[in-house]
Amino acid sequence: MNYSIAVQLYTLLSECEKDFYGTLSRVSALGFQGVELAGYYGKDAKELKEKLDELQLKAVSSHVPLERLEGNLLVELNYLKELNCKHIVCPFLKEDRRDDYLGLAKSLNRIGKVCKENGITLSYHNHEFELEKELDKTHLELLFENTHSEYLQAELDVYWLTFSGENPIEWMNQYKNRMSLIHLKDMTTDNRKTFAELGTGGVNLEGIMNKLPDTSIEWVIIEQDKCEGSPFESIEKSIKYLEAM
Repeated sequence: MNYSIAVQLYTLLSECEKDFYGTLSRVSALGFQGVELAGYYGKDAKELKEKLDELQLKAVSSHVPLERLEGNLLVELNYLKELNCKHIVCPFLKEDRRDDYLGLAKSLNRIGKVCKENGITLSYHNHEFELEKELDKTHLELLFENTHSEYLQAELDVYWLTFSGENPIEWMNQYKNRMSLIHLKDMTTDNRKTFAELGTGGVNLEGIMNKLPDTSIEWVIIEQDKCEGSPFESIEKSIKYLEAM
């Protein structure tokens, strides 16, 4: 494998809120090599780094809301530098920011430039609404066309691409040199089209995994926004699926 496997801790949100370090310990025991953070639960960065090192987990990246990227960027970057975390991700766009993707591009260019100057790479994580079209192009394409590739990378989410009728492999081809991270999710084949453990749904995961060597992706990140049972059982099924490939 030319990639490593991490889990997006949003999958384990309730568990992290109850016992953050205990959750990290269970993630490590399942064989994950890294975590993508979705909050720090009041932990000091140095203390968190020591715990991650103890568990042999890498802080791969951190999902940080756009308003914090725009209003408190250096604080965020200094925290991540203490963790030796090399990636920061804009994870979601509130509705009041979805009518001006060119303005968003200018903001993310500025943010990404500062990130690069601090040795950290900024990425953008998509949902379904960025895949709506404007002038024959999706909002997501317009966003990447109007940002510098050195300042903004793509963290493609294969579930939302599939959900929106897009082909994830075509997107991987388009941004193959502009990606370090990718979100792996599966989708049920029934009318619900909801989240599923890897290998149990209809997303073309085999094709996606076969495409990885042709890209610059370093980390595949398992995320399951909602789990019908125990999220620990869900991520265990998903990592076992990847390890068996």
